[in-house]
Amino acid sequence: MKRRNFIQNAALGAIGLSALQSRGNSLTESAGNPAAGSLQESQPTSPVVISTWNHGLPANEAAWNILGEGGKALDAVEAGVRTAEADPEVSSVGYGGWPDRDGVVTLDACIMDHNSNAGSVAFLQHIKHPISVARKVMEKTPHVMLAGEGALQFALQEGFHKEELLTEKALEAYNKWRKTSNYKPVINIENHDTISMLALDKEGNLAGACTTSGAAWKMHGRIGDSPLIGSGLFLDNEVGAAAATGLGEAIIKTAGSAMVVELMRSGASPEEACKTITNRIAHIYKGSPEMEYLQVGFIAMSKDGTYGSFCLRSGFNYAVRSSEISNSLIDASYKIK
Repeated sequence: MKRRNFIQNAALGAIGLSALQSRGNSLTESAGNPAAGSLQESQPTSPVVISTWNHGLPANEAAWNILGEGGKALDAVEAGVRTAEADPEVSSVGYGGWPDRDGVVTLDACIMDHNSNAGSVAFLQHIKHPISVARKVMEKTPHVMLAGEGALQFALQEGFHKEELLTEKALEAYNKWRKTSNYKPVINIENHDTISMLALDKEGNLAGACTTSGAAWKMHGRIGDSPLIGSGLFLDNEVGAAAATGLGEAIIKTAGSAMVVELMRSGASPEEACKTITNRIAHIYKGSPEMEYLQVGFIAMSKDGTYGSFCLRSGFNYAVRSSEISNSLIDASYKIK
């Protein structure tokens, strides 16, 4: 009887494995076959760069100046997101970012290369380009993340200069908010969030970057998903890359970007993977007060340059640039109108 049970269990296991393999093959085939489903994907040749929101357009151009000349994806993503960090009109990233509830601009950023090296800074003040500090952390320290005063001290040691990041426009917005002090992290087309960027270079290597000033009027010391490898950004050079935007707490709770990459590893297309994790977040927050304003969105790119995106609510868009596609802004597919 024991021998018979063993044989039966082995047979059932083989059937289950075959079903999983068939599912993976089905996902792969549907990703390359527009007629297989309603999800829209595009497969440009490398190099290619994608980034979140309309401030991704100038960021893509800066990245393309490097990628188009055969440069490395890592250099491209750093140069790309620096444009948003330096733009005082971008109220959710770097210089000009809206402050926390104490009136202080604090910045988070991370970067990751094709060898799975990563660097990150959190709760950094007075430094305009946290993404470049994050790269220094990756390349010059044995650590992945530095935070607060330690991150600032390291940046100054590396030659970065202290600057006042609170602009007059941001200060005016802060003083207006203080009249009610009502905190609700609305993140959508009317209040753009994190800039995240993914790039594939001519060598077939991936890199990613993510940088933000975080949710406006947040509690002093709050850290979102943007500096957290696996939440705001993740990549595996054998599989693909993913990055997030939106309410950081929701993305942290699901290890969002890492899960998107793992779904791609299992055969899901970039957009299918983004959609699955977005739906998972919606399920977690179903019936909660946060669902009233919750927004999350993901961008993803596979090793072959296929890209896709999905978000919870309409209003999220992302920018794409490749050798075949001029710099374009695309409205992401969404779950809720």
